[in-house]
Amino acid sequence: MTFLRRKLLLAVTLATTAATLSLGQAPAQVGDTRAAQSATSIPDFSGLWTHAALGFESPISGPGPVRNLGRTPSGQSNFNQLIGDPASPILQPWAAEMVKKLGEISLAGKAFPDPDNQCLLNPVPYIFWNFEIQILQQPDKVTILYPHDQDHRQVRLNQSHPAKVTPTIHGDSVGHYEGDTLVVDTVGIKVGKYAMVDRFGTPYTQALHVVERYRLIDYDAAKEAQTRAHKEWPRVPSYAPDPDYRGKGLQLEFTVEDSGAFTTPWKATITYLRSGNKEWYERVCAENIQHYYADTQYYSDKDARIPTAEKPDF
Repeated sequence: MTFLRRKLLLAVTLATTAATLSLGQAPAQVGDTRAAQSATSIPDFSGLWTHAALGFESPISGPGPVRNLGRTPSGQSNFNQLIGDPASPILQPWAAEMVKKLGEISLAGKAFPDPDNQCLLNPVPYIFWNFEIQILQQPDKVTILYPHDQDHRQVRLNQSHPAKVTPTIHGDSVGHYEGDTLVVDTVGIKVGKYAMVDRFGTPYTQALHVVERYRLIDYDAAKEAQTRAHKEWPRVPSYAPDPDYRGKGLQLEFTVEDSGAFTTPWKATITYLRSGNKEWYERVCAENIQHYYADTQYYSDKDARIPTAEKPDF
């Protein structure tokens, strides 16, 4: 999809959303006993949101995500040395072994293949690493946009999962509003070649079940959460929040369950503020065809020529 076509699609979607909501139409109740929330009471998550940390925020209490053993001299997680802790209590033995194996590759100064550097669609919850998001709300669905490779997810509102879900990378997502919170339930996440829930290569199975809860929080609470996140993860300056913004923040709390890979359900959060970027910049991934090793490895810190076709496709 070209940049202009995407801009047009975004504009049309926003216009349709605004027109529909102005009529006061609420989401239809389909296969769900929950009462539909009126359009006027639905929280407004529109706009460009950013979090400048590469990893997930650990919960205040309870089981959290795998942490990075690779550290910078300041004690923060090292972007360039992603070594998941195989001793994490949430990992089953086989999953811990996978995390250890990939961590050894990273420790050797190489980059193991993951959905990001292989230019693949990102599964849930791996996709939450994206620094920016946009949320488009309509009466019957919510669309979440991510800058990496023009990736996006669609959440059907007030519906149930089909009796038989066909696995896809993003899975089957249904949602509903609970007061000021958008709740998204995702199952059927496909186990592909690089099936992982985070940047450390933590694996998952077909039993993966992810529940997301999006809500607006006060600025001070959002700022505090981001400060806590940056004690663990260095800030990426190009995705810093708008320094003049003092409005609400957006917090995503998600719960991960997978009886095939984890010993217990665990939680993590991502806290967003308004982006300092005024435009939606797309990040287009292209395979590095010059620097591979071990057949499938991607080496991301070398120059790569732009892929070109020998003859036109049309």
